[in-house]
Amino acid sequence: MITQITKGIKITVKTSFEGTFFKNYKMHYAFGYKITIENQSKDSVQLTSRHWQIFDALNEVEIVDGDGVIGKKPVLKPGESHTYSSGCLLTSPIGAMRGHYNMVNFTSTRRFRVIIPTFKLHAPFALN
Repeated sequence: MITQITKGIKITVKTSFEGTFFKNYKMHYAFGYKITIENQSKDSVQLTSRHWQIFDALNEVEIVDGDGVIGKKPVLKPGESHTYSSGCLLTSPIGAMRGHYNMVNFTSTRRFRVIIPTFKLHAPFALN
């Protein structure tokens, strides 16, 4: 489990290896991740968008930007949290992800970034 706090917003990441399968004549490695976003600040905030950098040992870095998370733009009052699960496919059994959430503070109306710490993705049989 990986944890980081930015401006009172705590991000916790848990990863899992989901298995392998062939697609378009290539082996793919499926990874899942569960993220909890906890508001430890004194202000209500909303997650508006996300930015990911996905590192695959056999490919270029993939950049993914999008609105919200899993179709939602959660509003978190002080002490509240939001948990969601997602995943990614790699062509290598070893990789990593990192990124940030763009958020807005409802008290100050300021926008800010919350860092998603780098987390490793590796199949249990992969040596590193």
